Amino acid sequence: MSEATTHGEEAKVEKTEVLNDSSKQIPAREKIAYGFGDFGNGFMFDLGQAYLTKFWIDAVGIGAGPVAGIFAFTKIFDAFMDPIAGSVIDNRKRIGKQGKFRPIMMISAIILGIMTVVTFTMPMGLSMTQKIIYAYAVYMIWGLVYSFTNDPYGSLASVMSRNSQDRSFMATTRQIGSVGAQFIAGVAFIPLMTMFAGATGKQAHGYFLASAIFAIIGVAMFAVCYFGTRENVKVNRNNAQKEGFKDYFRVIFKNGPLGALILMTLFTISAMNTNNQMMVFYAEYNLGNIGLQPIINAIMMGCSILGVFMIPFLTKRFGQKPTAMVSFVVGAVANIANFFLPSNVIVFIVLVTIGYTALAIPNGITWAMVSNAIDYGEWRSGVRKEAITYAAFNFSRKIAQSLAALVSAGILALTGYVANAQQHEGALRGIKAAMTLYPGVCLALAAVVVGVFYKLDDDRFGKIVNDLDHGRWENGKIGE
Repeated sequence: MSEATTHGEEAKVEKTEVLNDSSKQIPAREKIAYGFGDFGNGFMFDLGQAYLTKFWIDAVGIGAGPVAGIFAFTKIFDAFMDPIAGSVIDNRKRIGKQGKFRPIMMISAIILGIMTVVTFTMPMGLSMTQKIIYAYAVYMIWGLVYSFTNDPYGSLASVMSRNSQDRSFMATTRQIGSVGAQFIAGVAFIPLMTMFAGATGKQAHGYFLASAIFAIIGVAMFAVCYFGTRENVKVNRNNAQKEGFKDYFRVIFKNGPLGALILMTLFTISAMNTNNQMMVFYAEYNLGNIGLQPIINAIMMGCSILGVFMIPFLTKRFGQKPTAMVSFVVGAVANIANFFLPSNVIVFIVLVTIGYTALAIPNGITWAMVSNAIDYGEWRSGVRKEAITYAAFNFSRKIAQSLAALVSAGILALTGYVANAQQHEGALRGIKAAMTLYPGVCLALAAVVVGVFYKLDDDRFGKIVNDLDHGRWENGKIGE
């Protein structure tokens, strides 16, 4: 592979037009508005990750085994829908003044809000088989719509700015939005659901009304993102080619930094989702009080928000890669210690908070890394493929979500969990292992992946950005 520096010598001989000036930063209001997209996303996405398992098992009566199957299959289905969504978005020819990504994101977000409520709905009078079929169908549709919402949203950051500080800032606002939504969902959803269920006497009705409120807020937050952002980076799309499924795999295998992020994400997202899914079970059965769930989430996610605010400082001082690696190690140690130490409310809260905060920081940095990987792919190939590159990354998130569902519901099934009953020792030990040991091992593996395979450091990326700003890729001028 030739180095980006070779083009610095070319520039002395050949004058090239400057397409973008990546030294200039975009207004702070745009970077803040971008974070509202993940805030809105979290109001709909996090409900499914944290509460659908309990809704289907306890409120609807579906067994833990079938629920594990529903999550595993639908998430794998979703993962294969991402390249289709990415191809459709990248193949768009008529791009208006609103940009390539923002209109699709907003329309899809409205549909996603509707589908979020539908997933927390179970029609009356269905047999158990019909309930399972319904759950499969609505969650598969939800996942398809989510791909058309999240792929353009994730791609949007790469065309808002190429400035590394802008991207770190947007990664921070996005992660603050994500963790902020997790915080509100973790603290408010169960009390809200319980209040509505108490008023009607039906738990399922409580889930329906609470999810409707969250979906409305989620769509409103996406509207803030839509109206507050702009696609500022000028991109040469004259050489864009129609994408197919084979291009999806070509993007993955020719983009080393993207491949490392995909592998890392399998561990980080499955760790985070398993934590979120098991918290309500751990509070109710291991700690003996479901009322502790919103309190623990408030402390854990509140501290993680504070940690995310440190991302711009940490990445500027130490760089993206070192910050991510150290955070993973800290999180791994805290989670593994939480498994081996005796169950104690205070010790559990302290260690789970450290582990979750240490995970939130690199998860935030990942969004900047993905935008960098999109630029790296353009520099390597001479063709920019934002949506399909982000879809490849999102593929790993869906597989990780499927893995988390298998771990969460699977352990409940294997250890003999009985819905709405006192659990025996084996089930309690299984819940604790899924809650603490599994995330700890995952974060240790994520640290290894980043350290060994992610080679796009800040210095090398700076040289690549300079080439792209001057319309050059690795082997020549873009568009020729």
